[in-house]
Amino acid sequence: MNRTFSEGWDDYELIDAGGSKKLERWGKIITIRPDRNAYFKSEIPFNEWHKRAHFEFIEDTHTKGEWRSLKNTATEWQINFNELVFNLKLTKFKHTGLFPEQRTNWDFIQNHIQPNQKFLNLFAYTGAASLAAKSKGADVIHCDSIKQVINWTKENMELSELDGIRWVLDDALKFAQKEVKRGKQYDGIIMDPPAFGLGAKKERWKIENLFPELVKTASELLSKDGFLVINTYSPRLTEKEISPIVRRFFPQKNIQISKLSVKSTSGKVIEYGELTRVY
Repeated sequence: MNRTFSEGWDDYELIDAGGSKKLERWGKIITIRPDRNAYFKSEIPFNEWHKRAHFEFIEDTHTKGEWRSLKNTATEWQINFNELVFNLKLTKFKHTGLFPEQRTNWDFIQNHIQPNQKFLNLFAYTGAASLAAKSKGADVIHCDSIKQVINWTKENMELSELDGIRWVLDDALKFAQKEVKRGKQYDGIIMDPPAFGLGAKKERWKIENLFPELVKTASELLSKDGFLVINTYSPRLTEKEISPIVRRFFPQKNIQISKLSVKSTSGKVIEYGELTRVY
């Protein structure tokens, strides 16, 4: 099994993981969040976690819950990644506005994108990948179907002293298919589709069913020398299923498929899903 490890940085640290939870430091703020990928035993006892942490997320359901304050501190703050600045908040979905395991993809983008090249971020959330590309002078389109997270990305762009990202409020796959019809091409594409959910018209979304269509559409949009990054988080979409689909649409390209992973300071490893890179 191949793994691609995403490392922390000065303002982020995965301190420990286990018991279906993880202990993380975001700048000076420490949180405890659920993570079903941390199915093993933690290295540090939970009572020590609670002595360190400022907030803990308590799940009501698999998708929602609330934060419990363990220390009296602000519920909104900022952290840096290189020249980028992110505004973090405590949301009812256990997220803070940033997926730090994606750091390896931000590095990949910044190492491969060139000034004035066209970059497309699909299922873009709060846009760290968009900012990474924009910081290198790329022409960036950021597409997400939720207005609030697009507004959150605008905040991050302004905090990072960047401008000029084009915002698209649309279903990511439908927008990409419209771009194909318009004859558009991109030098870099990243997509981070959800494993399951409901579309804008309540249609049921399952990544294992739509993955071939996503890859086909990306192949029609990608320039000859461009790169594609896909993150997938479904146990039904493993390397065995991913590889033949990607190779069918990109027969001449280099393809890497691995487990996106993060190692905690305490030595525990969390695997976040499949990472596919085409270049």
